[in-house]
Amino acid sequence: MTCLLVCPQIVAAELSDFACDDRARLQHQLSDVLGAKKQGQGLRGPDAVIEVWTEPHSGDWTMIQNYANGTSCIVAMGEHWEMIAPQSSATKG
Repeated sequence: MTCLLVCPQIVAAELSDFACDDRARLQHQLSDVLGAKKQGQGLRGPDAVIEVWTEPHSGDWTMIQNYANGTSCIVAMGEHWEMIAPQSSATKG
């Protein structure tokens, strides 16, 4: 039980060391070290892209913002990520 309470904080501490870094290094930390997978992305402006990364086994998620100059920054982190199936146009009301 202790790990359930402490482990998310350890991961947050590790990622906080990389709050802003080179895009490739931050992506390596997320994918190769933590096992996170990129779930989606979207434009935030003319020179910024937001990505959401999730860790399938833990449900932890990280949102990063990528800048045109090659820098990426963690802008939000959380727990209990849940994928929701998109609604078809016929079921939208």
